[in-house]
Amino acid sequence: MAIILRLDRVMADRKMSLNELAKKVGISNVNLSNLKTGKVRAVRFSTLDAICDVLDCQPGDILEYQREEKL
Repeated sequence: MAIILRLDRVMADRKMSLNELAKKVGISNVNLSNLKTGKVRAVRFSTLDAICDVLDCQPGDILEYQREEKL
């Protein structure tokens, strides 16, 4: 996939644990862990909004587009 999740990097910069962020955002640890590791195919805007609010960041700090090489 061409979208790379950088949530782990932003969380580390803010010194925030997965459990703490999940609690503040209002989602389960499992769902946040899946998001952090890139095991999801979609993210709700409301979830992205809550994560950005808690981490005081922009969506572009969490999501990165990397063009896939064409064969």
